[in-house]
Amino acid sequence: MIESNETTRCGLIAVVGAPNAGKSTLVNALVGQKVAIVSPKAQTTRVRLMGIAIHDRTQLLLVDTPGLFDPKRRLDRAMVSAAWEGAEGADAIALVVDAKGGLPEKVLEIVDRLAARREPKILILNKVDIADKPRLLNHAQRLNERLAFDEIFFVSATTGDGVEQLKTALAARVPEGPWHFPEDQVSDATDRMLAAEVTREQIYLQLHAELPYASAVDTERYLERDDGSVEIHQQILVERETQRAIVLGKGGARIKEIGARARAELSRIMGVRVHLYLHVKVKPGWDEDRGLYRDIGLDWVE
Repeated sequence: MIESNETTRCGLIAVVGAPNAGKSTLVNALVGQKVAIVSPKAQTTRVRLMGIAIHDRTQLLLVDTPGLFDPKRRLDRAMVSAAWEGAEGADAIALVVDAKGGLPEKVLEIVDRLAARREPKILILNKVDIADKPRLLNHAQRLNERLAFDEIFFVSATTGDGVEQLKTALAARVPEGPWHFPEDQVSDATDRMLAAEVTREQIYLQLHAELPYASAVDTERYLERDDGSVEIHQQILVERETQRAIVLGKGGARIKEIGARARAELSRIMGVRVHLYLHVKVKPGWDEDRGLYRDIGLDWVE
C-alpha cells in the first residue's frame, strides 16, 4: 500500500519487436501474471495491450504491441500501425529480439526505424536460456553498432532470468508522478477483450498450422449473473466452410475442447465461474468489417 505522502513514479514502456520475439511472455513476466496471450505462432498479439507492473513505488505501463512485420492485408496494416502508435510518447522503447535465432532483415529494419525516434531505447535479448552464448554476444554487438542503445539486457522471459534486473532499470527510467491505475489492476483490457483473446489463444494452441490467421473471435454478449458467475457468448469468424469444419472438429470435439480450456483459463484469471458459449460463423472477408476492428481494439487503416 502506497502512503499519500510517498513519492511515486509512473511511466509508459513500449515493448516492440519482430513477431515471435517473446514480447507477450516478457510483459507477463514483468507483471507477474498473465495479461497477454502467448502461443508458438508468430503474430499472436493483434492489439495494443497494456500490462501494469509494480516495482516498489513505481508503476510501469507496459504496452505489448503486435509484432512488426511486412503488412500485406488490411488486418496486417492495422496491427503494424497499432505497434508504432503504441510507442508514441513512451518514456522508453524496449526492443525485444529473439537471441537464439539470427538477425533477419525485419529486425534490422526495426532497428533502423527506431534510430529516428527520440525516446530512450533499450535492447532486450530474450530467450538466453536456449541461445548460443557466442551468437548472443555477437547479436548484441551488431545491433549496438547499428544503433547505440541506452541499455542492453539479456533475459529469459520463460525462466525469469534477468527479468527483475530489467524491471528495476525500467522503473528508474520513468518520471515521478501519480499512479494511473489502482494497485491491484494488472491490465487495461476490458473483460470482453480479455475473453476474446483467451479463446483466440486456444484456437492458436490447438489448431497450430491448420488454421493460420483466417479467424477472429468476437465477444457478442458478456453478462454478470446474479450468482456472481459470468456468461459469455462468442462467435469465431472464419472465411470458408472448410475452416469452420476444422474449428468444429469431428462431432464437434475440437470446439468443445477449445471452449473447455478457454473456460478454465478465464475462470482462473477472473476468479469466478465462467459459462462460455461458442459458435462458428463463416464470414468471407471478415477482416474488411470496420465494426470488428472497433470491437477487437484496432484502428481502421486504409
